[in-house]
Amino acid sequence: MSIPKVILKRGKKQAILRYHPWIFSGAIYKIQGKVEDGDMVQVYAADDEYLAMGHYQNGSIMVRILSYENEVNDQVFWNKRIQKAVELRAQLGLIDNPRTTAYRLIHAEGDYCPGLVIDIYGSTAVVQCHSIGMHRDREKIANAIIHALGNRIDSIYDKSKETLSFNYATSFENGYLYGTGSEEDCVVSENGQQFLIEWEKGQKTGFFLDQRDNRDLLAQFVEGKTVLNN
Repeated sequence: MSIPKVILKRGKKQAILRYHPWIFSGAIYKIQGKVEDGDMVQVYAADDEYLAMGHYQNGSIMVRILSYENEVNDQVFWNKRIQKAVELRAQLGLIDNPRTTAYRLIHAEGDYCPGLVIDIYGSTAVVQCHSIGMHRDREKIANAIIHALGNRIDSIYDKSKETLSFNYATSFENGYLYGTGSEEDCVVSENGQQFLIEWEKGQKTGFFLDQRDNRDLLAQFVEGKTVLNN
Protein backbone atom coordinates (compact mmCIF):
# COMPACT_ATOMS: atom_id res chain seq x y z
CA MET A 1 0.00 0.00 0.00
CA SER A 2 1.52 3.31 -1.11
CA ILE A 3 1.87 6.16 1.38
CA PRO A 4 0.09 9.40 0.40
CA LYS A 5 2.43 12.15 -0.72
CA VAL A 6 2.08 15.77 0.47
CA ILE A 7 3.77 18.22 -1.89
CA LEU A 8 4.61 21.70 -0.63
CA LYS A 9 4.36 24.95 -2.53
CA ARG A 10 7.54 26.49 -3.84
CA GLY A 11 9.45 28.35 -1.15
CA LYS A 12 7.70 26.50 1.71
CA LYS A 13 10.33 23.92 2.59
CA GLN A 14 12.59 26.19 4.65
CA ALA A 15 10.62 25.73 7.87
CA ILE A 16 10.94 21.97 7.53
CA LEU A 17 14.67 22.27 6.91
CA ARG A 18 14.82 24.18 10.22
CA TYR A 19 13.03 21.19 11.83
CA HIS A 20 9.71 22.90 12.49
CA PRO A 21 7.35 20.03 13.45
CA TRP A 22 4.16 21.39 11.82
CA ILE A 23 3.05 21.85 8.23
CA PHE A 24 0.21 24.33 7.84
CA SER A 25 -2.50 23.98 5.23
CA GLY A 26 -1.37 27.12 3.41
CA ALA A 27 2.02 25.55 2.66
CA ILE A 28 0.58 22.57 0.79
CA TYR A 29 0.35 22.58 -3.00
CA LYS A 30 -1.35 19.21 -3.45
CA ILE A 31 -1.74 15.72 -2.03
CA GLN A 32 -1.14 12.67 -4.17
CA GLY A 33 -3.13 9.61 -3.15
CA LYS A 34 -6.17 9.09 -0.98
CA VAL A 35 -5.69 10.37 2.56
CA GLU A 36 -7.82 10.32 5.70
CA ASP A 37 -7.38 11.91 9.11
CA GLY A 38 -4.70 10.06 11.05
CA ASP A 39 -2.95 8.57 8.00
CA MET A 40 0.82 8.56 7.72
CA VAL A 41 2.05 10.76 4.85
CA GLN A 42 5.37 11.59 3.27
CA VAL A 43 6.25 15.25 2.69
CA TYR A 44 8.08 16.45 -0.41
CA ALA A 45 9.29 19.85 -1.58
CA ALA A 46 8.06 21.28 -4.89
CA ASP A 47 11.18 19.90 -6.62
CA ASP A 48 10.37 16.35 -5.34
CA GLU A 49 12.96 16.43 -2.54
CA TYR A 50 11.96 14.17 0.36
CA LEU A 51 11.58 16.16 3.59
CA ALA A 52 9.74 14.27 6.31
CA MET A 53 6.99 11.88 7.38
CA GLY A 54 4.14 12.45 9.79
CA HIS A 55 0.46 12.24 10.71
CA TYR A 56 -2.09 13.95 8.47
CA GLN A 57 -5.19 15.67 9.86
CA ASN A 58 -7.41 18.10 8.01
CA GLY A 59 -7.24 21.53 9.62
CA SER A 60 -4.91 24.49 9.95
CA ILE A 61 -2.08 22.13 10.99
CA MET A 62 -2.29 19.44 8.32
CA VAL A 63 0.84 17.41 9.07
CA ARG A 64 2.55 16.82 12.40
CA ILE A 65 6.04 15.58 11.66
CA LEU A 66 7.34 12.44 13.37
CA SER A 67 10.65 12.09 11.56
CA TYR A 68 12.83 13.88 9.04
CA GLU A 69 14.12 10.49 7.90
CA ASN A 70 12.30 8.15 5.51
CA GLU A 71 10.84 5.81 8.13
CA VAL A 72 7.70 3.82 8.90
CA ASN A 73 5.87 4.26 12.20
CA ASP A 74 5.95 0.56 13.01
CA GLN A 75 6.58 -1.04 16.40
CA VAL A 76 10.36 -0.75 16.03
CA PHE A 77 10.01 2.98 15.36
CA TRP A 78 7.93 3.53 18.49
CA ASN A 79 10.19 1.35 20.63
CA LYS A 80 13.17 3.52 19.69
CA ARG A 81 11.28 6.79 20.16
CA ILE A 82 9.97 5.92 23.65
CA GLN A 83 13.30 4.39 24.69
CA LYS A 84 15.07 7.64 23.82
CA ALA A 85 12.67 9.57 26.05
CA VAL A 86 13.23 7.11 28.91
CA GLU A 87 17.01 7.49 28.60
CA LEU A 88 16.68 11.28 28.78
CA ARG A 89 14.50 11.07 31.92
CA ALA A 90 17.06 8.73 33.46
CA GLN A 91 19.76 11.34 32.85
CA LEU A 92 17.51 13.89 34.57
CA GLY A 93 17.21 11.63 37.61
CA LEU A 94 13.50 10.91 37.17
CA ILE A 95 13.66 7.13 36.66
CA ASP A 96 13.69 5.01 39.85
CA ASN A 97 13.73 8.12 42.02
CA PRO A 98 11.82 7.43 45.27
CA ARG A 99 11.48 11.18 45.98
CA THR A 100 9.76 11.86 42.65
CA THR A 101 7.50 9.14 41.26
CA ALA A 102 5.43 11.38 38.94
CA TYR A 103 6.95 12.85 35.78
CA ARG A 104 6.27 13.56 32.11
CA LEU A 105 7.74 10.86 29.88
CA ILE A 106 6.66 12.30 26.52
CA HIS A 107 6.17 16.03 26.04
CA ALA A 108 4.80 16.24 22.48
CA GLU A 109 7.10 18.18 20.15
CA GLY A 110 9.82 18.29 22.81
CA ASP A 111 10.25 14.54 22.35
CA TYR A 112 9.56 14.50 18.59
CA CYS A 113 6.05 13.20 19.22
CA PRO A 114 3.70 16.08 18.26
CA GLY A 115 0.20 15.36 19.47
CA LEU A 116 1.26 12.98 22.28
CA VAL A 117 1.62 13.39 26.04
CA ILE A 118 2.56 10.55 28.39
CA ASP A 119 2.65 11.11 32.15
CA ILE A 120 3.89 8.57 34.68
CA TYR A 121 2.21 8.25 38.07
CA GLY A 122 3.95 5.57 40.07
CA SER A 123 3.41 2.36 38.11
CA THR A 124 0.71 3.82 35.83
CA ALA A 125 1.32 5.56 32.51
CA VAL A 126 -1.40 7.93 31.28
CA VAL A 127 -1.46 8.47 27.52
CA GLN A 128 -3.21 11.51 26.06
CA CYS A 129 -3.39 11.95 22.30
CA HIS A 130 -4.09 15.33 20.71
CA SER A 131 -4.12 14.09 17.12
CA ILE A 132 -6.02 11.28 15.43
CA GLY A 133 -2.81 9.80 14.04
CA MET A 134 -1.33 9.43 17.51
CA HIS A 135 -4.51 7.84 18.79
CA ARG A 136 -4.52 5.35 15.94
CA ASP A 137 -0.96 4.42 16.98
CA ARG A 138 -1.88 4.06 20.67
CA GLU A 139 -1.44 0.27 20.83
CA LYS A 140 2.09 0.51 19.41
CA ILE A 141 2.82 3.36 21.81
CA ALA A 142 1.57 1.28 24.76
CA ASN A 143 3.73 -1.66 23.68
CA ALA A 144 6.72 0.69 23.43
CA ILE A 145 6.13 1.96 26.98
CA ILE A 146 6.14 -1.61 28.28
CA HIS A 147 9.24 -2.40 26.21
CA ALA A 148 11.14 0.60 27.62
CA LEU A 149 9.97 0.61 31.25
CA GLY A 150 9.32 -3.09 31.81
CA ASN A 151 8.07 -4.05 35.27
CA ARG A 152 8.09 -0.40 36.39
CA ILE A 153 4.67 -0.15 34.70
CA ASP A 154 1.63 -2.29 35.54
CA SER A 155 -1.09 -0.27 33.79
CA ILE A 156 -1.49 2.16 30.88
CA TYR A 157 -4.55 4.40 30.68
CA ASP A 158 -5.69 6.15 27.51
CA LYS A 159 -7.27 9.52 28.34
CA SER A 160 -7.73 11.01 24.87
CA LYS A 161 -11.47 11.40 24.43
CA GLU A 162 -11.50 15.00 25.67
CA THR A 163 -8.56 16.11 23.52
CA LEU A 164 -9.61 14.82 20.09
CA SER A 165 -12.15 16.09 17.57
CA PHE A 166 -15.75 15.42 18.58
CA ASN A 167 -16.71 13.39 15.52
CA TYR A 168 -13.76 11.05 15.97
CA ALA A 169 -14.04 10.83 19.77
CA THR A 170 -17.63 9.57 19.65
CA SER A 171 -16.34 6.17 18.52
CA PHE A 172 -14.37 5.31 21.68
CA GLU A 173 -14.16 5.80 25.45
CA ASN A 174 -11.20 6.37 27.73
CA GLY A 175 -9.86 3.15 29.15
CA TYR A 176 -6.92 0.91 29.93
CA LEU A 177 -4.64 -0.17 27.12
CA TYR A 178 -2.70 -2.43 29.48
CA GLY A 179 -3.53 -3.80 32.92
CA THR A 180 -6.56 -2.78 34.90
CA GLY A 181 -5.18 -0.16 37.23
CA SER A 182 -6.90 1.83 39.95
CA GLU A 183 -6.63 5.49 40.85
CA GLU A 184 -8.09 4.87 44.30
CA ASP A 185 -5.59 5.98 46.94
CA CYS A 186 -2.86 6.46 44.30
CA VAL A 187 -0.27 8.60 46.05
CA VAL A 188 2.86 9.80 44.27
CA SER A 189 5.90 11.64 45.51
CA GLU A 190 7.25 14.87 44.06
CA ASN A 191 10.44 16.21 45.62
CA GLY A 192 9.50 14.24 48.72
CA GLN A 193 5.98 15.73 48.92
CA GLN A 194 2.99 13.41 48.53
CA PHE A 195 0.01 13.96 46.24
CA LEU A 196 -3.18 12.00 45.55
CA ILE A 197 -3.69 11.48 41.80
CA GLU A 198 -6.99 10.94 39.94
CA TRP A 199 -6.12 10.27 36.29
CA GLU A 200 -9.57 8.97 35.35
CA LYS A 201 -11.63 11.84 36.80
CA GLY A 202 -9.06 14.64 37.09
CA GLN A 203 -8.15 17.37 34.62
CA LYS A 204 -5.49 16.91 31.95
CA THR A 205 -3.85 13.55 32.69
CA GLY A 206 -4.70 13.85 36.38
CA PHE A 207 -2.07 16.26 37.66
CA PHE A 208 -0.43 19.53 36.56
CA LEU A 209 3.14 18.29 36.38
CA ASP A 210 4.36 21.60 34.94
CA GLN A 211 3.73 23.24 38.33
CA ARG A 212 6.44 21.18 40.06
CA ASP A 213 8.72 24.14 40.85
CA ASN A 214 5.81 26.19 42.22
CA ARG A 215 4.76 23.35 44.52
CA ASP A 216 8.34 22.91 45.68
CA LEU A 217 8.47 26.63 46.52
CA LEU A 218 5.14 26.48 48.35
CA ALA A 219 6.36 23.53 50.42
CA GLN A 220 8.94 25.81 52.03
CA PHE A 221 6.12 27.94 53.51
CA VAL A 222 3.71 25.20 54.61
CA GLU A 223 6.05 22.67 56.17
CA GLY A 224 4.17 20.32 58.49
CA LYS A 225 0.76 21.25 57.07
CA THR A 226 -1.64 19.45 54.73
CA VAL A 227 -2.47 21.53 51.64
CA LEU A 228 -5.41 21.13 49.25
CA ASN A 229 -4.11 21.11 45.66
CA ASN A 230 -6.90 22.17 43.26
